[in-house]
Amino acid sequence: MNFTGLIVCAAILAAATVFGLLRRRGDGRLKVRGDNGGTAATRLGAAELGAELGERATLVQFSSAFCQPCRATRRTLADVAGMVEGVSHVEIDAEDRLELVRELNILRTPTVLVLDAAGRVVRRAAGAPRKADVIAALGEAL
Repeated sequence: MNFTGLIVCAAILAAATVFGLLRRRGDGRLKVRGDNGGTAATRLGAAELGAELGERATLVQFSSAFCQPCRATRRTLADVAGMVEGVSHVEIDAEDRLELVRELNILRTPTVLVLDAAGRVVRRAAGAPRKADVIAALGEAL
């Protein structure tokens, strides 16, 4: 009996499982990134965002029309912005702002950037972040 096909299927399934677990583990985590992907060296202002920066910090969300996690992220960021004085939430349609998406190396939606009062990117998350993580990231921005 030839088990080559079965072995190949099992290997592919194992690789896909490992990939899925690793992606799930990092999804939505607010991290400091290297220069290619939004760092404290990257600065955004009202001209780039299409809205004024928050007095103390700004939560920037890149979304797309058919993104289900973007809706939950919108609610989370709006809740946090409402709780913390001087923090604003700006949502950007990634499809409408492709030049900014390319410049910031946004690879998926939702992507969240936490900006300090000067517009510097202090944290970044690909995927839907948890409310507690957003509040903790604001501590660095404030």
